[in-house]
This record gives sequence, structure tokens and C-alpha cells, in this order.
Amino acid sequence: MNEESRTLDRSASDIVLIVDDMPDNLSFLHDALDEAGYTVLVATNGASALTRAAQLLPDVILLDALMPGMDGFEVARQLKALPETSGIPIIFMTGLTETEHVVAAFAAGGVDYVTKPIRPQEVLARMAAHMRGARQAGHARNALDAFGHATVVVRAVDGRLVWQTPLARQLLERYFADLQPQTQFATPAIQAWLRREIASTQRGAEPVNLVQALAPGQGEGRLILALHQQTEEDEWLLVLRESSDAARIEALAQTLKLTAKEAEVLYWVVKGKTNRDIGDILGCSAATVKKHLEHIYAKLGVETRTAAAGVAVNRVAGLAQP
Repeated sequence: MNEESRTLDRSASDIVLIVDDMPDNLSFLHDALDEAGYTVLVATNGASALTRAAQLLPDVILLDALMPGMDGFEVARQLKALPETSGIPIIFMTGLTETEHVVAAFAAGGVDYVTKPIRPQEVLARMAAHMRGARQAGHARNALDAFGHATVVVRAVDGRLVWQTPLARQLLERYFADLQPQTQFATPAIQAWLRREIASTQRGAEPVNLVQALAPGQGEGRLILALHQQTEEDEWLLVLRESSDAARIEALAQTLKLTAKEAEVLYWVVKGKTNRDIGDILGCSAATVKKHLEHIYAKLGVETRTAAAGVAVNRVAGLAQP
């Protein structure tokens, strides 16, 4: 983290990055936003905008559409392709009102645009609305991460990943070796399924899940993709679930901070097995299983196997499913 990152006080004000190659525009906007209580950062070209956004993670970006060299559309596309900056709202600033330029701004990942000459009150109102939306989306993502859900949001038009939870990334890497797990979700099979299920949902029909088998030599697991809901225009939330025992045990270990053996024991507790049954399955004594359970109780803050099983089912998506 650089010196500027350490000195930014995010608790005191929201941070806005202005990207514009015209000094007069920068000065005018800087003064207006500073007076409104924002911490203002500036960049005068596309390359510096990408660097500053990645290092400082502003709450919102005001981006000039037309700049020498890398234009604003390309800056937006690159920001949206990176997981750490993909959630930052981008508001384009442009003197262009032709339909194709407006469409290009939204296609590049912008959430809104304002036309020049800039009217500060309009900019402030639009910024506040989009930052509220981004925070709500961020809270939802954090909750999904915390509870061990494998979920992704996908842009339907081109199959690009807007965001994904850590467990989803692991599953995509395991089942789709030809994907770029940072940004891509667009294998032909997934794209065809996604288009078909979106159309079915919009007609009111019941969606059909996609089942992807593991590649030869990787085991017998199956990955189940379910279309869940629309989150934004042309963006959809998908839920991923692996049906093998090994995947659920791994999810238990990751989500509940258990050792691999503790996760195995808890998995079979959830399935209703006795200590003797679990010992037979794992090749150890019932006394060893009991010792693992004592460690599990301590880590989960519970006192009984029923309570431990309840925590596991509530925290790990799909655990109670066959």
C-alpha cells in the first residue's frame, strides 16, 4: 500500500476519482466536490486512472469519455474486468449525446452519464444514488462470501463475470479448465444454457439447471448451475453447487475453519451417522471420532452434535441436499 493509501481516511468522507484531461474541468469539479465534503482524487489520462483506481479503490469514478490515447470507454472496460475495481460505479462525463456514444458508455460498464457543461448539483445527486446502490450490492456479496455460497453474477450479453465468491472461483477452476476464472464465464455450453434459461424465466417458465460433469480423471463429482435472479439490467445471479461428498467436506472445512478430518467427521454427523459408523467410514476408532467432535464443538461454540449439525447446515449451502 502506498503512502497516499495510508493517509486516506475512509471513515471521514467518500472518495471520488475524477478522470479528465482538461485542467479547467478538473479544477471546477474538484472545488465543487471538495466543498460538498468528498475526498477528491484526480487523474489526467487513462493509464494513471487505472493505477489510481486499483491502488486507492474510490467509492465512485467520474470519467471523461474522450481523452487522448486511452479513452474513457477503454478505461471503464479495464476497470470492470478486474475483481477489485469491478464494483466501483462509473459515471461518464461527455459532451456527446448521440445515441451510439451513450450506448457505448453503458456497454463499457458505466452506470450513468452526465453531459458537459457539468452541473455540480446534478453530479452530486447521481453520485449519491449510485454509491448507495453499490454499497447495498457490496453488503449482499459479503454475506454470500461469509456463508460459503458459490455464486456468480454474469453479464448475459457476453458471458463476462461481474463478480464471484471465493468458493465459486474454486469450482469454476475445477470444472472449466478453459475459462479465465478472473473474468470469463462464456463457454459455448454455458452461454447457450444461460440464454435459454433467461428466455424461459422471462416467459414465466420453470428454469432448468445445467449439470457439468468433471473432466476424466478428476473424480465423479457434478457441478450444478442454477439461474437464480436478475440483479441489474443484463446481469444475472447464478448459484453453483457441487453434488459430491468431497466438495461438501471441503466447503465445511473452508467455511467453518475446520481441519480436513474434522470436516469429514462433521459431514457424517450431519448425515446422521453415529460415532461408530463414522469410525468405520474413516478408518479410525469411535474414541478418535469423539475427540474430533470435541474440537469441532469448541470451534463452533456449541455443546451437542445436533447443534453442530445445525450450524453446518445453516452455514454451508446445499449441505443437507442429496
